[in-house]
This record gives sequence, C-alpha cells and structure tokens, in this order.
Amino acid sequence: MPITGGLSEPEPATPEIQHIADQVKQQLESKENTKYSMFKAILYRSQVVAGTNYFIKMQVSDNSYIHLRVFQRLPYENQGPTLDGFQTGKTRDDPLTYF
Repeated sequence: MPITGGLSEPEPATPEIQHIADQVKQQLESKENTKYSMFKAILYRSQVVAGTNYFIKMQVSDNSYIHLRVFQRLPYENQGPTLDGFQTGKTRDDPLTYF
C-alpha cells in the first residue's frame, strides 16, 4: 500500500495503467502536435494525494520514451484522468522520478 504523499517504487505497467495512459493520449498529442502510433506503458509509480498521481514511462517508438504525470481524481468525482505534465526525449533506462 503506498504511503500518502510518498511515491511508490517503480512497478511494471498493468492493463489498468495502460488504460489510464490511453485516456490521456489525445491530450498529449494535442500539446505535442504529433500522433503516436506506439503508446505502450512500461513502468509506473503512483502517489496518493486527494486522488492519485501516476508517473508512467511510455514507449512511443523503438528507442523513444516519454514520461507522463497523470492525475486521477477520487472515484466519487466521476471524472477521467488528466495529463498534468510530461517529459519527452527519455530513454528506456532513464529513472522515473517526480516532476
């Protein structure tokens, strides 16, 4: 169980994490003005706040990765995830850290 406010250890992405990332893909593509044919969640970390921040390492081509910060509101708020930040130009080996 993650500690409130603390960042969890990196874990392999699950289908749920891929689903969360897929829901913010369009937000990222409009901010980057590009389309990603590959959009595969590799690793993630989570941070429990008033909702959950997810830090997700996404593979977007053979050698190109992006880190996403996605905020998922509490379930009773009935809203989808929001892309709160992203970092481009990442490699598979770059650590997934808070940003």
